[in-house]
Amino acid sequence: MTGPAAPLDSVAAPGEPCGAAAFALAVPAALPLPVLIAVPHAGRGYPESLTAAMREPAWGAARLEDRFVDLLGEAAARATGAALLVARAPRAMIDLNRAPDDVDWSMVAGAGGRRAPHSAANRRARSGLGLVPRRLPGLGEVWKERLALADLDARLETIHRPYHRAISETLDRLRDRWGAALLIDLHSMPPLRQPGHAGEGAEFVVGDRFGASCAPGLSAHALRHLARAGRRVAHNRPYSGGYALDHHAAPRRGVHAMQVEVCRSIYLDARLDQPGPRLPAVAKALAGLVRSLAEEVAALGNPDAHRQAAQ
Repeated sequence: MTGPAAPLDSVAAPGEPCGAAAFALAVPAALPLPVLIAVPHAGRGYPESLTAAMREPAWGAARLEDRFVDLLGEAAARATGAALLVARAPRAMIDLNRAPDDVDWSMVAGAGGRRAPHSAANRRARSGLGLVPRRLPGLGEVWKERLALADLDARLETIHRPYHRAISETLDRLRDRWGAALLIDLHSMPPLRQPGHAGEGAEFVVGDRFGASCAPGLSAHALRHLARAGRRVAHNRPYSGGYALDHHAAPRRGVHAMQVEVCRSIYLDARLDQPGPRLPAVAKALAGLVRSLAEEVAALGNPDAHRQAAQ
């Protein structure tokens, strides 16, 4: 496949409330792979106004982040030529894997009675991890006071909508080029324990919304590939995917999506705080998965594309 030296179309989203880029998008001009890697939860761009509003900014921010998983995504994109979208805005500001109406409206000042505080749409918000996270285990309330409705609307308009528009437009370009496209929504997870077992849990979890977000063969291929590489894998449990898969996946139109969770213990240090010595090996494993899935996606698109991807 075409290597990472291909010229890039690079975009940084303007207008984030803190004044910095909300996300960075890099797409090789030749579109050498039908794959977009998106990293929504590793943003570390904390404006002073945000941290000042948090009760325990250092502790709360670290708990919310998919700590340094963007380094894995960036390394895999460099190694393969896959398109890459990385959020710079932190999850504490806005969760890009939540629906725009997945909000605990009781934490928003000025919302009034215009929106129902409880509905099927905001089920995650009620757990404390909605569009703007509210509560964390061991910390309780994240914020000192309620969020202004104008601030929430600004975050939606300048971060959430442009980020997902970038995903949609990039997937359309890839599908037009290859006949099919795949979104890999990349996350990290705390170490898992297998219920009823003394052994360690999965290192990778592949989520496909229980078969709804991609062709079944793609998930099966990802699981086989990782298992053959000696990695412990799980399918959909405990993570099957979220808003990104629900919103962007359209397998009948050739747009597929899967979530890949990577255990933090295999690429961070012993404190699960900083990049560890095994990060390059995990990035290499992820790059191998991207290459392998790219060939499968190209085959779904058309046979000629499959032959090109295999070169």
